[in-house]
Amino acid sequence: MKYEVIWSESSEFQLDEIFEYYENETILSVAIEIIQGILNKPEILRKSPFIGQKEPLLKERKIEYRYLVFKSFKIIYSVDQKNAEIRVADVFDTRQFP
Repeated sequence: MKYEVIWSESSEFQLDEIFEYYENETILSVAIEIIQGILNKPEILRKSPFIGQKEPLLKERKIEYRYLVFKSFKIIYSVDQKNAEIRVADVFDTRQFP
């Protein structure tokens, strides 16, 4: 079964923030490369949704959160098996305090 990847409003906002930061601090091509890498990373979850490690900072939550890492960015997601969905909840730079 292939899962659909769904980005939350919050994660989309974070992507916009990341893009703007790198666009202003570096060059446009770097900003595009980073965003494309983050967007492409969850594609591996379509066939193997549980490949990411469990997120220890969210272990007390009712929903089980997992994460993937792209460069210095952590992509937090959950798996909805019933609806075959990967729900990306947040994206942040691991150099920041979560």
